[in-house]
Amino acid sequence: MNDWYASLIKPAWAPPSWVFGPVWTVLYAVIIVTFGWVFLQTVRGQLPVLVALPFFLNIIFNLLFTPIQFGLRNNLLASIDILLVLGTLIWALVAIWPHARLIAYANIPYLLWVAFATTVQLAITIKNW
Repeated sequence: MNDWYASLIKPAWAPPSWVFGPVWTVLYAVIIVTFGWVFLQTVRGQLPVLVALPFFLNIIFNLLFTPIQFGLRNNLLASIDILLVLGTLIWALVAIWPHARLIAYANIPYLLWVAFATTVQLAITIKNW
C-alpha cells in the first residue's frame, strides 16, 4: 500500500505520508463528538433528519476514500470521492449553522484539511494520469 502511494508523482506541497495518521486521529475525534451530537439530536427529534443527512453522507464518503485510493488504487475515483467528502461537509456545515454554530466552528479544521487534501488528490490524479 505505502509502496504504491510512495511511487506516485505528487505536488511539491503534498505532506509526507507520516502526517496523515496524526492529523486524521485528531480530526476523527472531532468528527465522532460533533457528528455524534448531530445524530443524537436527530434521534431525539431535536434536529430534522435533513440536517443529519449530509453528516451521514460525509461519513460514508470519508470511509470509502481509503479503500478506493489504496485498495483499488484508483486516483480518479478517489478524486471524485474526496470532492464528495468536501461537498457533503460544506453542506453539513451550512445545514447545522442555524441550529448549532458550535458544531460548525468545531469542524473548521476538518473543512480546511479536506480542502487541502482535495487539492493534493486532484494534483496527484492529474500528475499520474
